[in-house]
This record gives sequence, structure tokens and C-alpha cells, in this order.
Amino acid sequence: MPLPSIAIVATVDTKEAETRFLKEFISSRGFAAPVLDVSTYSPHNFQADYPREVISRLAGVEFNDLKGLRRDAMMETMGRGAARVLKELYQRGELKGVVGIGGNQGTAIASIAMRSLPFGVPKVIVSTVASGNVRPYVQYKDIMMLFSVADLLGGPNTVSRSILANAAAAVIGMAQHGSSLKRGDRPVITVTALGNTNAAVTRARDWLEEKGYEVIAFHASGTCGSAMEELIEEGWVAGVLDLTPHELVGEVLGDDIYTPLRPRLEAAGKRGVPQVVAPGGLDYFCFGPPDTIPPRYRNRPTHYHNPYNTNVRATAEELAKVGRVLAGKLNASRGPVAVLIPLRGFSENGREGGPLHDPQADEALVKALEAHLKPEIRLIKVDAHINDAAFAELAASILHEMIGSTGKFKEINAQTL
Repeated sequence: MPLPSIAIVATVDTKEAETRFLKEFISSRGFAAPVLDVSTYSPHNFQADYPREVISRLAGVEFNDLKGLRRDAMMETMGRGAARVLKELYQRGELKGVVGIGGNQGTAIASIAMRSLPFGVPKVIVSTVASGNVRPYVQYKDIMMLFSVADLLGGPNTVSRSILANAAAAVIGMAQHGSSLKRGDRPVITVTALGNTNAAVTRARDWLEEKGYEVIAFHASGTCGSAMEELIEEGWVAGVLDLTPHELVGEVLGDDIYTPLRPRLEAAGKRGVPQVVAPGGLDYFCFGPPDTIPPRYRNRPTHYHNPYNTNVRATAEELAKVGRVLAGKLNASRGPVAVLIPLRGFSENGREGGPLHDPQADEALVKALEAHLKPEIRLIKVDAHINDAAFAELAASILHEMIGSTGKFKEINAQTL
């Protein structure tokens, strides 16, 4: 039986000494340490377990043709090739973790490769750019980024030796003592949340937990909602309580800092997973500090949520667009769907007296849904605010009813046995 593997993804042409250090460190602790060479330029004599010619070919490009591509396409190609190797190792049951090293180029390639792996597989990148904006690299996967402090040039030194050893030790520790995703003994319901809908989420969660569900909340930040979609797609979820589909604002209208990294409100429909949807957080855009708000939004009602997050009211015209797209997504669902509309406001700041209160704009969303939803999708108007306990309990009870009527509760329970 082969040793469990902790793979190393590195541009060996510029990081050969660092790669050797990691391989020796990992191998000396009882793991195989296959090296995936994702370098693209200088020749070298290092014998990688997966040479760059193989990596490139796995992505459909001969290595000699790689330099004819634009630089970003080169990185994408090597990332896709490395992803194929990692997935094959994982599917064979050998891969227990992966560590990547790099500057901008190596980080980009390693992150593309790592994002192909399921949640729960240890993933660490030592990077010179880890102290900056890492969202493009991490996206919505469980990738740990460790700042290299010193540049990764010239081989391990007083600084980088410690950083590299700690990164490798972290992956080894996770491989030995961590855990992959495992089904529990309760069916999973996912719920989406923002601070503006926290009261509704909390009450609905409590209600559903009393009924025997495990309720997992996902912050509607563009990344968490995207991760939720993948988990639904992979079959982990029995029901979806989408109380806060705020990310749809960015998906449809752009500009919003919480624009999702993959389309929202689609995975549940494709799998036939029961879903209850409310318009929580659809009434505003999220931006960063006030000076980051695009000029065209600056004369609107605004809530200063914190020094780094500002909420700007969406208009009736914008919400009508969101409503049409939302209806189209839900119409494609293969499972049961209900839409609940809280007539007294879609967010804490959108209630009467709040800085974002605008019932006429909210009504435009409702009218768009009424005009475009298929008749068989229930649209329920509730004379309540989204954060009222009665609204939250109604949404939770409808989802519970749906799961029971489709047999999803028993189906998911059976998968845990």
C-alpha cells in the first residue's frame, strides 16, 4: 500500500531549493511528498514526480507550445493540469493534503489546482502575496494562506526556513489529526444570513433544530453563498432556507462587493432540493468604506454599517431586474419552492423608520415575482418584517413541510447510516 501523500505544488525553476526542503521535511515524517512541477520558463535538472511537461499535457497543451500562450493562459493551463493530478491522487485515496509555494505566479497556479479539491482536504499556500487581497486565490474554498515574510528566492534561510517548516507541519498536523467532511446523524439545512437578517436566521435555526435538523448558516458575502451552492450540488443538503439571497444584487446588477463567485440560487433547483426563499438583503448594495461608493450611488439613502461596510438603497427599477432573474432561477427548479415576502421590510434597516425604508421599491420586486414566477411556485405575502419571529417560524415550518412531503428527510437520514 502506498504511503499517504502530501503533495507539493511549486514552480521548481525558481523554487527548487525550497521544494527540496519541503520534500525532505514531509518525507522524514512518514508521508510521500510528490512534487508537481508547475514551472513555465527556465530549464532545470530536478526530477519531479510530475514534471511540468506532464502537467501541461494533462491540461491539453504541449509544454513546448505553452510559451505561445498569453501569460494568464499559461498559469491557467498549469493550474488545470495540476488539478487533474491532485484529483486523481485524492480519488485513489492517497492524498492527505497539499502545500503550495510561490509568488504571484506560483500562488495563482497552486490556488487553481487546490480549488479542485473537496472541502476538508488540507490546503496551505506559502505566498509572498498572502498579506494582500487573497480573495481571487482562495475564492470560496478552504485554502489557508501563509505570508512568506521574506521572498522565496535563493533557498531556505533564517526566515523562510521557519515559515516553510511551519507550513509543512501545519498540513501534516491536519492530515494526522484533522477531519474530512463527514455526514452527521441529522439532515442538513442551509440558511443564508447577514447582520440585517440575523434575528430571522436565529429564530428559524432554533425552530428547525428542535425538529431534528442540523442548520448551517452561510454569510451572504459572495464566498459563503458560493460555497453553499457547491455543498448543495455535492448532495450534502436536505433543504435550503435562503432567507438572505443578497448576493443576487451583485450577480444581477454588478458593483456590490458581495457579488458571488458562482451563480446563486441554482444548485438546489438542479438537484430538486426543497427551498424556501425570502428577499432578505435584496433591498440594498454593499460597498466598502464611504469613499469607495461609486459616484452614481452617492445621493441615495445610506446606512453606515461599520467603518468598512456601507449599505446603499437599491431602486425600484433595480429590484424589478433582480425579481425577474430570481423568478427565472426558481422557475427552473426540479423540486418544491416557496417564496415568502415580508411586507414590512426586507432587512433590519429597511423596516419602517429605518434609513433604507422604501416600500415602493420593495413592491417592484414583488410585482416582478408575481409577473414571472410559474403558477405552481407558492408566493406568500406575510404582514410582518423579515426579522419578526412569526415570519421566521413560518418560513422554517414551510421548509419542514416540504422536506417531509418529498421524503428528503428520510433520504438524507439513510445516507448517514
